[in-house]
Amino acid sequence: MVKYLFDDVIVVNQLDPGGKKSNKVSRIVARSEQLGMAVELDVNAEMYPVYVGDKLKMVLAPTLNLDGTPVTNFVSLARGKSLADDFDYVMHGTLYDITKKGSEPNIKQVIHVSFGGLLLELEGDLPKLAIFKRDQTMFLLLKKVQKSLTFKK
Repeated sequence: MVKYLFDDVIVVNQLDPGGKKSNKVSRIVARSEQLGMAVELDVNAEMYPVYVGDKLKMVLAPTLNLDGTPVTNFVSLARGKSLADDFDYVMHGTLYDITKKGSEPNIKQVIHVSFGGLLLELEGDLPKLAIFKRDQTMFLLLKKVQKSLTFKK
């Protein structure tokens, strides 16, 4: 069984703060419901359009193999069942930076992951993010659990 590094529903509060940098990429600003973490995430907006008010199940996992074994070959992964089957959007990346923010007793930990140039920043309480290590590879998986109630063209 796969042990998740992060598993929560995030609520999209804002898109593209500071303006849209690319037609193909949207930056999501969100907060996780259960863990209370701040999330900034770049997604391919053409493949996976997201809107303010959407709720997304977000998982960070070390593997896509259901038995928890590492992914060693993406070709063999494509032939069988995997964790990705239950999600709409999947990226593979590497954690490249871990920093601390704030001062005692309210120190937050911030992790930065690159998914081929699409970035994730996850900020939260130190104990909740202590599992993360620099150069750790992981998969980010998203699934819409509730669409925004606002009208979109």
